[in-house]
Amino acid sequence: MAAKKEKNIEETFGELEEIIRKLESGESSLEESFQYYEAGIKLVKSCNEKIDKVEKRIIVLEENGENHEL
Repeated sequence: MAAKKEKNIEETFGELEEIIRKLESGESSLEESFQYYEAGIKLVKSCNEKIDKVEKRIIVLEENGENHEL
């Protein structure tokens, strides 16, 4: 079985935008809305984790090791 490719941040944001469009359309049932909401929360958490990883990598790459606000 092939390994599942991890989505990049742009792909994750794209999926999140699609979920937001579906929720804002008002055409979803309450059950579908809950499913979209749950999927959206998972995507937001995924984005936060990816952004945290990038921030940590930037800090490590600082030449003199000083922390700078990002």
